[in-house]
Amino acid sequence: MTELQLKVLQLLKENSKITAKEIASMLDQEVEAIEQLIQDMEADGTIVKYTAIVNWEKVASEQVIAMIDVKVAPKRGQGFDALAERIYRFPEVQSVYLMSGSYDLSVVVEGNNLKQLAEFVSARLSPLEDVVSTTTHFILKKYKENGVILNDKEKDQRLVVSP
Repeated sequence: MTELQLKVLQLLKENSKITAKEIASMLDQEVEAIEQLIQDMEADGTIVKYTAIVNWEKVASEQVIAMIDVKVAPKRGQGFDALAERIYRFPEVQSVYLMSGSYDLSVVVEGNNLKQLAEFVSARLSPLEDVVSTTTHFILKKYKENGVILNDKEKDQRLVVSP
């Protein structure tokens, strides 16, 4: 990974709508070179997807999000990967992380209501072979997501007065 690639990735991470022309201007590069760099990183899977961060509190939605800690008994020769893959294939599952600590996997699940999430845990996740236990934490409010403050208060526009 080159320093230029890292700079391009950082700019895209901060604003996925930024154009190749803008990036080229900011990094003092040719537009065609930046376009090719981005296409190459998309092709090799370095750039997986472009998304928007949505403040769902501003949308009339009954969305419920839970983080579920999962303790598992990994199978010999497969480690945690086989079970993680099985879990991330459920459509309700948004993210799966291998963790250190008391639990092995952290699973982020979204649903339309508490009943739907409870049913996911009791009927689909917990009965899986190799799942030893789960602990569910419901997200009550998001303050910051992917480095973005969701309800940023207005910035104070007053000038600082010093003696």
